[in-house]
Amino acid sequence: MKVIVYGASGMVGHGVLRECVLDPEITEVLVVGRSPLGRAHEKLKEIVLPDLADQSTIDFSGYDACFFCLGVSSSGMSEERYRSITYDITMAAARPFAEANPAATFIYVSGLGTDSTEHGRTMWARVKGKTENDLLALFPNAYMFRPGYIEPKHGARSRTPLYQVALTIFPLVRRFSWATDTERIGLAMIKLAKHGGQEKILDPKAINAV
Repeated sequence: MKVIVYGASGMVGHGVLRECVLDPEITEVLVVGRSPLGRAHEKLKEIVLPDLADQSTIDFSGYDACFFCLGVSSSGMSEERYRSITYDITMAAARPFAEANPAATFIYVSGLGTDSTEHGRTMWARVKGKTENDLLALFPNAYMFRPGYIEPKHGARSRTPLYQVALTIFPLVRRFSWATDTERIGLAMIKLAKHGGQEKILDPKAINAV
């Protein structure tokens, strides 16, 4: 199996990449990002694109799955700017990937509270909802991950200061249904890519169950 990982330098992507490298059935992992990852492994290939809005130089053919973990906080952003990063870059990858691999799996990391109606009051939730809806329409085998609190494991680190605080209370937080971790997210993505699943939109409880 050959897979593509976006956002491998982030907390979730770090965890997903780790599980992909460890999985014996995955023979190649292509990492796409804005800057070099700084890692080396026999399975690992890397494409650096400072401008991810244009991905026309990537040969997407021959891949079985794409794990899209790239994302930013909407804090302080206009809706136009947030959409350009969240929606436009995602679709810039998804459309050519779908054209090259129509039967492949595409898994998108969204967020708990995403607005599937696209008309709610919360800006980020509307944009994520639009992204999810268009991906589900594009791929027969698409899955939307909506994690809540995510525990970083195996060296994954969040750039968000709140996560560093939350780690001190995670033994309590993990009891709640909206908590998961980077390892479980990675393993769930790989399992769905291999075997599929009935649920298309997965909350933390569903991610953990997979």
